[in-house]
Amino acid sequence: MATSEKTVPPVPPAPSPPASSYSSYFNPVSPFFNAYDRFSSWRRDLGLPHPGSVENLGKEVKATHLSNYIFDGARADMTKTFSMNPLFQVTHSFALGSQTAPPSYNFTSIFATPSVFAQGGVDHEGNVNGRFNHGWSANNVTKVQAQFSQQAGHNMIQVEQDYQGTDYNANLKTINPWPADFTGIYVGSYLQSLTKNLALGFETYHSRPTPDDSETATSYLAKYTSSDKNWIATAQVQPQGVATATYWQKLSERVEVAADLQVIANATRRDAIATLGAKYDLRMASFKTQLDSTGKISALLEQRFTPTFSFLVAGEIDHFKNAAKVGVGVMIEGTTLTPEEMGMPSEMQ
Repeated sequence: MATSEKTVPPVPPAPSPPASSYSSYFNPVSPFFNAYDRFSSWRRDLGLPHPGSVENLGKEVKATHLSNYIFDGARADMTKTFSMNPLFQVTHSFALGSQTAPPSYNFTSIFATPSVFAQGGVDHEGNVNGRFNHGWSANNVTKVQAQFSQQAGHNMIQVEQDYQGTDYNANLKTINPWPADFTGIYVGSYLQSLTKNLALGFETYHSRPTPDDSETATSYLAKYTSSDKNWIATAQVQPQGVATATYWQKLSERVEVAADLQVIANATRRDAIATLGAKYDLRMASFKTQLDSTGKISALLEQRFTPTFSFLVAGEIDHFKNAAKVGVGVMIEGTTLTPEEMGMPSEMQ
C-alpha cells in the first residue's frame, strides 16, 4: 500500500530590519545628522527672513544719496532696445565739459535672460569691461567681471560665487587670482538673520600681492530692519579704525530720507563725515538733494517729459572751497518693438 507524502509549505524568511535601524546602530555620525535636522527644523519654524547680501548693505541709502549720481558738464545717454525676452539693448553715452574728468564716449550692450546676464562695454580709449552672471538656481549665482586697459595696473578679473539661503547669505570673491602662487585678493562674507529684524555678519579680506607678503582684515556688520520695512539701520566696524553707520526711512510713498556717518580714528587720521539726503518722487520727475559736513550741498532733478525722454539738471556748491559745479543731461530711449511686444496696451483706433 503506497504511502502518500504530505507537502510542507516553505517557511517565509524573517523580515530584515529597516536600513534606518542599521544606521542608528552602526553609523557613528547619525546623531550629528539628527541634531542638524532638528536644528534646521527649528530654524524653519522661526520664519527668519533673508537679510540681503553684505555687498548691498545700505543700498537704500546709496540709492537716496547723490554720491553715485551727481555729475557736472554735459552728458547724453541714448539707449535702444531690440528685444524684451530675451532682453537685448545697446547704449551710447557721451560726456564733456566736466571739471574733474576729460570728455568721454562709452558703448554698452546688455543681454539678459531669467538665468543669464551679460554686459559689455568699450570707451573711446579702447578700454574694455564686461560682466557675466549665471544663475545655477534661484539661490546660487556665479558672477564674473573683467576690465582690460592699455594702462598698466588697470587690468582686473574678478570671480564671485553668491549663495542665498533662507535666512542667510554667503559670498566668496577673488580679484586677480594667480593659482601658481595663490597671489591676489580674496574676500569672504556671511550675513545671518538672528531675529526677524536683526542680522549680524562679517567680511574677511585677504590680500596677497606677493608670495612673501600678505594681509588679512575682518569687518563686522549689523543690520536692523523694522517690522513694516519702513526704516533700516546698519553699522560696520573695520579693524583699521573706521566705523560706518547708516539710517534710511521711507516717510511716504514718494519721500525717502537717509543719513550716513563715517568715523575714522587711527594713528594717522581722526575725522568724521556726516551726510544727509532726501529723495522725492513725483509722477513724472524725481528730485534728490544732499548735504554733508564738508560744506557741500548738491541736488539732482530728473524730469521725464515722455517715457522715452528725460532731462537732468545737477548742481553742487562747496562752501568751504568756494566752488560750484553744474551739469545738464538728457536720456533718450528708442525701440523697434511694437506696444504689444513691450507689454503695453495698443492705442485704440
